[in-house]
Amino acid sequence: MKFSVNQQRRRWWILSLGLVVISLVAMAISWQQFQAPLRPGLDFIGGTRLQFSRDCTVDAACDQPIDPADVRQVLADQGLEDGVIQILGDDRQSLSIRTGDLELEVRSQLQAALEAELGQFDPLSTQIDTVGPVIGRQLFASGMLALLVAFAGIVAYLSLRFQFDYAVFAIVALLHDLLITLGVFSVLGLVINLEVDSLFIVALLTTVGLSVNDTVVVYDRVRENLSLTPQRHISDVVDDAINQTLGRSINTTLTTVLTLLAIVLFGGQTLKFFALAMIVGFVAGAYSSIFIASTLLTFWRERSGRAILPVSEPEEPEELEKPEDAPISDTAEEGIEVIEVPAAPPDADPTDA
Repeated sequence: MKFSVNQQRRRWWILSLGLVVISLVAMAISWQQFQAPLRPGLDFIGGTRLQFSRDCTVDAACDQPIDPADVRQVLADQGLEDGVIQILGDDRQSLSIRTGDLELEVRSQLQAALEAELGQFDPLSTQIDTVGPVIGRQLFASGMLALLVAFAGIVAYLSLRFQFDYAVFAIVALLHDLLITLGVFSVLGLVINLEVDSLFIVALLTTVGLSVNDTVVVYDRVRENLSLTPQRHISDVVDDAINQTLGRSINTTLTTVLTLLAIVLFGGQTLKFFALAMIVGFVAGAYSSIFIASTLLTFWRERSGRAILPVSEPEEPEELEKPEDAPISDTAEEGIEVIEVPAAPPDADPTDA
């Protein structure tokens, strides 16, 4: 059974366009609230992050979950009304507070006030991180530079190995994957206050590499099929290439996603969302390689008049001139002398010969 991608390509484009629009809307809302397309973490904006967990070994210490209103009141008493509060854990016995840069004395006062309100904290679970705003800006700039360098390298490689239009549509597919990944985490930032850190940039770079890898596999088979049958229509060639590589794309994506899903379910708090970002990026990359990059290449070749490559007609062999000293008989082979023998009369006796 042949799977025709180009026959329903408008449906794939509408689906992708809808996801991209939702992502852009979510990032626009995030920009209004956080002055950034995603809720930025401590790595990018700097400040102090304090994470505490109740000591549940104390009797009746963890009978009730932590109330964010109580934490907010303590922050207001300390003059930290702008702090970001996040309750963590399934039992909601841990909290994370992100504020501006705090001195050691202020941090100690804040911790003491929180313990007086919420109960004793487990010292082994206490984490305090401080990042300056200059370092945060440098991390963000380095991440953006890494993405730009990756895009430039991909364009150069695909242009040399294939053709420039291949590279253009591979970049369009990459932008599609990145926008969807950014949109998902923008929604998570609005819904569950998820913050992105430097590991998110690593996940995006990994997504770029895997997505391009799937696209190169499809493009390589398209080029091979075109070289073997250049007289076929480009849509048939691309459909054959996708059918030839579909099993490989599904198996590669599925095995990778299953491994990352295990990290999401059983990994730590830090690696959980890193793996989730790669899952979203890998699935979007496999989808765009099949339904976006290849169909856009077909559409472009049809619109530019290159749906069928011209095939040059074979040249007719030149006629050799007959030399002047050729044998009398046209059927004689070169180097063999032909002797014509007169025919015997009908009534001649064969023994006379």
